[in-house]
Amino acid sequence: MGAPRVGDGRTPDADHTAHAQSGVRLRLGPEVHPSAPRRDREAESFPEDPMEKYQILEWLNPGALGVNLVVEETKTKVKRVIKQVECIDEHQANESLEELMPLLKLQHAHISIYQELFIMWDSEISSLFLCLVMEYHKESFQNVIEKNRAAKTAIDSEWLQNMLGQVLDALDFLHHLDVIHRNLKPSNIALVSNAHCKLQDLSSNTLMTDKAKWNVRAEEDPLQKSWMAPEALSFSFSRKSDIWSLGCIVLDMASCSFLDTLEAMHLRKSIRSSPASLSGVLRTMEEKKVPDAKTFQALLPLMLQADPAERVTVRDVIHFTFMRSNFRSSSLALVLRRQVVPEFIIDMLLESNVASIFEVMQNFSSRPEVQHRALKRLLRMPEDQLGLPWPEELVDVLLTVMKQHQRILDIQLCACALLLRTLGQALAQDPAATVADTGTIAAVLLSILQSHPAEEQLLAMVYSLLTIVASQGLATDELQRARLFEDILKRLDSLPRSRDICIHGLSLLWALLVDGEWARAIIVNKAPLERAPALVTEILVTFPRDAEVAEAGCAVLWLLSLLGCIREQECAEVVDLLLQSVRLYQDRVLLVNNAYRGLASLAKVSELAALQVVLPRESGSGLDLIQETYQLHRDDPEVVESVCLLLAHLGTYKEILSELASSGIQPLVAEIHGRFTSSLELVSYTASVLHRLEAAAQPSSKGSL
Repeated sequence: MGAPRVGDGRTPDADHTAHAQSGVRLRLGPEVHPSAPRRDREAESFPEDPMEKYQILEWLNPGALGVNLVVEETKTKVKRVIKQVECIDEHQANESLEELMPLLKLQHAHISIYQELFIMWDSEISSLFLCLVMEYHKESFQNVIEKNRAAKTAIDSEWLQNMLGQVLDALDFLHHLDVIHRNLKPSNIALVSNAHCKLQDLSSNTLMTDKAKWNVRAEEDPLQKSWMAPEALSFSFSRKSDIWSLGCIVLDMASCSFLDTLEAMHLRKSIRSSPASLSGVLRTMEEKKVPDAKTFQALLPLMLQADPAERVTVRDVIHFTFMRSNFRSSSLALVLRRQVVPEFIIDMLLESNVASIFEVMQNFSSRPEVQHRALKRLLRMPEDQLGLPWPEELVDVLLTVMKQHQRILDIQLCACALLLRTLGQALAQDPAATVADTGTIAAVLLSILQSHPAEEQLLAMVYSLLTIVASQGLATDELQRARLFEDILKRLDSLPRSRDICIHGLSLLWALLVDGEWARAIIVNKAPLERAPALVTEILVTFPRDAEVAEAGCAVLWLLSLLGCIREQECAEVVDLLLQSVRLYQDRVLLVNNAYRGLASLAKVSELAALQVVLPRESGSGLDLIQETYQLHRDDPEVVESVCLLLAHLGTYKEILSELASSGIQPLVAEIHGRFTSSLELVSYTASVLHRLEAAAQPSSKGSL
């Protein structure tokens, strides 16, 4: 707390008026030169005895700065504690008083404010005292620690959590006002009742930086200084020095079952220069199964950093303790809701299991920064911790976050990546598995498409997820109502050079077209797909050497040809692209299969397409390619069946039979016919081709005779 300074032009009489209005009893008269005789100073400045209204009941152990008296107000019989701090001179007394004045106005349930402040002259010892009148409470944290230390028992976890919450709430209130306690220790946390505590004995910078007083007190009782932060020993106080002191208090409470008073004091002193000594005690906590040991193991090193710049703040401690470890304290309910969460503390909160992360996400559901970092943490977790393949709760959490923070791109990217990982791996393990609640998933994904129409990375992931949903065949109505065909084609048209959009858009088109309901709708009305063949061919031309694009494109062209969506004038270009894809990527079985199926569908309905297949080219005709494919995939019944289906459709055209015969395809067909006798389809296709070739050859033979 920045201390107002005496000597700013006001006279002592003016100070007297100001303090009197605030309820402070000030007994300072006109300034007297320090060299004036003490008897004269007493006579001039202190005509009344401010202690007359109190009866002293007992003397407590002296504190760091002075003596403590238990007193009783003679009129009200209310007990108080008066701390008497001896001052060097009137200037120090004035300065301390000015600094403590604002504390009279503090109002907080867990802070014991000063009841009265005054300065008095003790004529018996000729000394000037600043007197701080406080509430009286019989017990403090120190008593609790001592009782448990004597019994070698751990402090009750629920009680400690509640008390710690109250202390943090009070300290957060002070630090928010830029007020530093400066003198935190167990004896200065009073117990009003077993369930209610208060910080007391807040000190001033003027008093706490009195080097001579500290040196004397430290010699009398070395325990006093052991709670102080390393920098405070050099009289440098800040909010971070309060955090160190609180860390020492927590350490003492957590270790009181196995460390005696002397050991605990030496520990507090040693950790200032030797962090390793703290590590040993933290390990002992876990070994002895001290309640909440893991929380203390993570928290205390952050509070007890020797460098104050590296030390956490009170709000960091609140979030770390009362979120990560599920500590409970009603005092912190409002504090937690109103704070901005520091990023590194969120990370610490989230370094736990999935259940704990879900709780953090739930408690901070309206905080996008928390949700984002939680999602990033989940993305880093291995599969066994995530509960893959089917963590239904994870899917529910992701959908909730995606709906609540729909317009925040980073959240959507992480959530979609995690959802894609979850659903993708589940289906990879069990392709026949059913995704739960596909309707909700579809609705959320479709909303994201509307909210982020130009974000390519997000669109690619949404398309991948919709492909999974469409492949389940359970959200057809939702997807149809969203006019998804039109949406995909529109984006493919506007982003033809975006590889990810093209691959995932084509994959989604395939998943929709292969669905029976979609196919029936297309047969009735081909208008939605009128532009599809041209867009797909444009994509294949744009990425002529991309195997993944070629594979996705061939699959879509096959289904478009099967559904009759490729017009006559488009056939030649489509045939060329399908043949080119096979020629380039003979090793990709799925691509080869789909390409030959697409060629077969086109050849079935279009003689122009059939002629384009057998048309001689510099790189070889389609018939040459067929023979190459057979030699490479001769043991794959599916590929062989697709090739024979194409040959069967080509053989229906008389103009092409001669090309088939001259190409030497007949021995290949005969070989297949003899090898795959168990396949009715292959036997049928090859028998048809052989029959037509033989029939075409007979007239030619008669003519030669």
